[in-house]
Amino acid sequence: MFSEHWYRVANQRVALRLGVRTRRQRFRGETWRVLYDPFAHNFYRIRPAAYAFIARLSPDRTVEDVWNECLEDMPGEAPGQGEVIQLLAQLYLSNLLQLDLPPDAIQFFERYRKRKQKERASYLSYIMFARFPLFDPEDVLNRTKAYIRMMFSLPGFLIWLVIVLGAVKVAIDNAGVLADQSQGVLAPGNLFLLYISLVFIKGLHEFGHAFACKRYGGEVHTMGIMLMIFTPIPYVDATASWAFRQRRKRILVACSGMIVELFVAAIATYIWANTGPGNLNALCYNLMFIASVSTLLFNANPLLRYDGYYILSDLLDIPNLSQRAQQQLRYWAQRFILGRRSSVSPSKTKGEAATLGIYGVLSGLYRLVVFAGIILFVSKRFLLAGIIMAAICVISWLLVPVFKYIHYLFTDPSLERNRFRAIAVSAALAILFGFLIGVVPFPSSFVSPGVMLSRQMTEVPARTNGAIQQLVTSSGTLVAPGHSLVHLTDPEWEYLWKDEQALRKHTLALRRRSLNEGAADVSVIDEHLQLMDRRLARLEEDRRQLNVRAPLNGMWVAGALDDLKGMRVERGGILGYVIDPDEFIAVAVISQDEARWLFDESGIHRGRFRLRGSASEPLELVDWQVIPAEQLRLPSPALGWQGGGEIAVSPKDSQGITAMQSFFEVRARVDAEGRDLALMHGRTGRIRFRISPEPIWRQVYRRIRQILSDD
Repeated sequence: MFSEHWYRVANQRVALRLGVRTRRQRFRGETWRVLYDPFAHNFYRIRPAAYAFIARLSPDRTVEDVWNECLEDMPGEAPGQGEVIQLLAQLYLSNLLQLDLPPDAIQFFERYRKRKQKERASYLSYIMFARFPLFDPEDVLNRTKAYIRMMFSLPGFLIWLVIVLGAVKVAIDNAGVLADQSQGVLAPGNLFLLYISLVFIKGLHEFGHAFACKRYGGEVHTMGIMLMIFTPIPYVDATASWAFRQRRKRILVACSGMIVELFVAAIATYIWANTGPGNLNALCYNLMFIASVSTLLFNANPLLRYDGYYILSDLLDIPNLSQRAQQQLRYWAQRFILGRRSSVSPSKTKGEAATLGIYGVLSGLYRLVVFAGIILFVSKRFLLAGIIMAAICVISWLLVPVFKYIHYLFTDPSLERNRFRAIAVSAALAILFGFLIGVVPFPSSFVSPGVMLSRQMTEVPARTNGAIQQLVTSSGTLVAPGHSLVHLTDPEWEYLWKDEQALRKHTLALRRRSLNEGAADVSVIDEHLQLMDRRLARLEEDRRQLNVRAPLNGMWVAGALDDLKGMRVERGGILGYVIDPDEFIAVAVISQDEARWLFDESGIHRGRFRLRGSASEPLELVDWQVIPAEQLRLPSPALGWQGGGEIAVSPKDSQGITAMQSFFEVRARVDAEGRDLALMHGRTGRIRFRISPEPIWRQVYRRIRQILSDD
């Protein structure tokens, strides 16, 4: 309630500047106020009790007079002296107050400003989301008002709905093709198209916010570039929608970016479904992928402060949701852990307190997971940038809060009566946390790419040179010995056959003439004829070998051979496999970083194989066998980059089976009894191996060493 700095502002006469506008908003039965500064285009939402104090300020009354009046009118809700000082400081720094402060008070506010700058500087992690404004789009929006009204109307909504629903049906009809094409989204050759699609669709996304804000009377004065993880993408400042009185309008502005994305993705779906392989088809697929993945992970996710956050805040009728959630968690910690009875909850009901607490915990955990994933992703490609980002996060999220908390424990006046308890509880929790992290073993595992192979597998090579003319038998068909599989064609064979026939006729004529003349060289001519007959027999055998047949019983597996018509294959080139469809093994490719577990005394305890497309039904691996030799040749091209896998392969290998780094193989039998899964030769997935439990700090340390050693 009272503050030692109150004397600095108690006798000052302050008031809101004449140009500041106020707008009312209703949240859970309370009338909140939004202060709008049209000059700076800034918005500030404040609680009813704070506005009751601000509204009473005038040049002919002192701050203390106004505060005493608030205490008389609202004894249970009036802000305390500390809150008044903080409120006045914030309004002063935001240029919303008119006042004539003495040097002492100015010095006090200057110290407050410097403190806020230090707090902002502590959030260095936001370097990954730096913003650079470029231009004011307000003039463009004013010129297109008529078109904007048409877009945000009932006919416009109906057109959007029909197009999007139609695209959803097209996507469902082509779900298998969509899933197959997704394997190459992060392939090196697709990264440029992926980035172009990201910039294009995010630019339209931001214009969607601007159009909706303008449609309902707001102004949009800033548009620019945001460096999201050092990647330039567009952004727009549509904060004018925060001052809209009607909740549905605020929600619609927040949704408008995703609405535009879905519309663009729908158009791209139609084009993608009606075009063949090529740049246009790939570009449309990338647009669809960006619109779905980015919308789910970021824009529609309320746990990050993007569109979904503001939508959820309005739906729950809780303004400043993130800030109040942190205040609720801080209140619980102060009240029940530190024993600070004077702490005040930001919520008014138990339901609101539970909502704020759950949101605070989930959003904090999700941000931690997202940032950790981003840092790991960047570190694998740019080690130095990843180290810098990790250091920034450790300093701003760990070291700075810890030092601030320690300073709070030993110096804050509010803990004077129970400081010993606060320090003792905090120390006990720190020891418990250290024990859990450094001593208690937790389940540990590592993941490796894997492929399903038939235990009995016979290669079907081309036994002569030729070009693929026709795939007679479809891949996945059960075949018997002698079953026709592939037809090859070889135009050179015709020329060789005709040339050999003509040469034989000429040699026969020479033999007849030699017999008539009684020449002694008939035996030599006979030897030449025998040699020609052998060459003709070999050519005839090559002609028969152009029709490739199954060598034994099994299932014919040919991959994408049907798409390679006209491609020439050399003698010995592998066309496919005949496999035993009843027994499969899983082959895991273990990197050098995880290889020590293969030969450790404790070794691998358990293995589970999750196939692509069936990740919810893991297969148990039994009787695994470690191949104790480093290898470079992948067990299947599907594991390499060229086949849509994650293992880097040599660019010099056209078949895509030579890895850039050596690895170890683990082979295991698959226990698929009672599972309704399609086990197919060459089907890939990820294998999780369970190893001996370890403390968390050892697991983290090992991951960091692996990242550093990968560079």
